[in-house]
Amino acid sequence: MPQTAIFPGRYVQGEGVLDLLGDEICRLGRSALVIAGGTAGHSIVPGYSYQWHAMFEVHAEPFGGECSEAEIERLVAIASETQCDVIVGIGGGKVIDTAKAVGHSAEARVAIVPTIASTDAPTSAVSVIYTDEGAFQRYLFVPRNPDLVLVDTGVIARAPVRFLVAGMGDALATWFEAESCRQSYSDNQCGGTGTLAAYAIARLCYDTILQYGVAAKAACAEDVVTPALSHVVEANTLLSGLGFESGGLAAPHSIHNGLTRLEGTHDYYHGEKVAIGVLASLFLTDRPKSLIEEAYDFCKSVGLPTTLAEVGLVDVTDEDLKLVAEGACAEGETIHHESCPVLPAAVLAALKTADRIGRERKS
Repeated sequence: MPQTAIFPGRYVQGEGVLDLLGDEICRLGRSALVIAGGTAGHSIVPGYSYQWHAMFEVHAEPFGGECSEAEIERLVAIASETQCDVIVGIGGGKVIDTAKAVGHSAEARVAIVPTIASTDAPTSAVSVIYTDEGAFQRYLFVPRNPDLVLVDTGVIARAPVRFLVAGMGDALATWFEAESCRQSYSDNQCGGTGTLAAYAIARLCYDTILQYGVAAKAACAEDVVTPALSHVVEANTLLSGLGFESGGLAAPHSIHNGLTRLEGTHDYYHGEKVAIGVLASLFLTDRPKSLIEEAYDFCKSVGLPTTLAEVGLVDVTDEDLKLVAEGACAEGETIHHESCPVLPAAVLAALKTADRIGRERKS
């Protein structure tokens, strides 16, 4: 199996870099379909559209709310009708995944502008497709990473703190999953085994959020940019994106996908559910006590969930958790990248153990 790694074409991060977006898009094409989430559609796009119109043709379209087959088809039709050669996604993770999918189908260049640092979606060549009701459906692997990822840390700092914390939950999984793939010689997300660079980046992601997470959260709560905030934004977005894609995924994201089977979790963010997946995976893979305590302590310090009740499963039953476990162990899920065979019964046991430890630590 060859070692493989893939990366976005260009990454730009800093306070105020939104002012550079027009120039950056001009590197890619001359007609852009801008897909914007709610906040971005009401603030960023109107504020910059005059500048953009002077540089290239702009077609702005509000995001429908879900990265679903129907929404992707709707936007592809608009891109085709307007003959856009650049797709620009501005917003959160589902807007970003939709823009990547639309760019692939429309055979257009892709520029990603995250307004929150809640997931590692911006840099990757994968879109997570959901049903119209918000349940996980499938992964869409596109052949090329985004041509541009532009992250304005000033915008991230003014977003609700919960988004940044959720991003740390997603980033928390990066090293654990890459390490599982390294030990089992499992495929990464780009068709090979990981490189030394990928595994080093995954570890750097983990070390960065542990060192700077609390300070970054405090800065975000004050709507200010500090070095700690910048470090964590980079970890949540770039390091986690490169680490998961070129290092590989394992149990935590599969458990997340299983959790989406339960409607009670649909109001909680991707990274919050991934954090539960991380904690459960520690017991599933027999991690040492010191590492388990480190992960729980980190989650507590930044406000990530450590119990099932904190992701909407207050009165969850064993039958409910059986559905989660079966979803996590479905054919093709990355939980099978772990170094030992994993069955639904083992996932159910790990979820119950992780929840019990979380509740006991709270009390």
